Amino acid sequence: MKQPPWVLSNNQLTLSCHVQPGAKHTRLVGLHDDRLKIQLKAPPVDGRANKLLIDFLAELCACPRSEVTIQRGDSSRFKSIRINGMQHIPDKIINLDQE
Repeated sequence: MKQPPWVLSNNQLTLSCHVQPGAKHTRLVGLHDDRLKIQLKAPPVDGRANKLLIDFLAELCACPRSEVTIQRGDSSRFKSIRINGMQHIPDKIINLDQE
């Protein structure tokens, strides 16, 4: 069985993501190579895609954007994201595994 692209431990949710900047819409698409695939409308210029990613994940997880940080992959499509203060994994993320 594959490992899910998230780990919830000590009120911290860590997500492994494949980010596609410059898309038509910002949305959570599904799974791609054992990572969450997220399309972002913003281009990868001047940190706009990273800012939109943080805003998008904060809204998805219903938390302040200050709790969302990019741990690894600041200039890469492959990112590790940490979200502090999480008690559970949002349904929109868990249900991707079943699609």
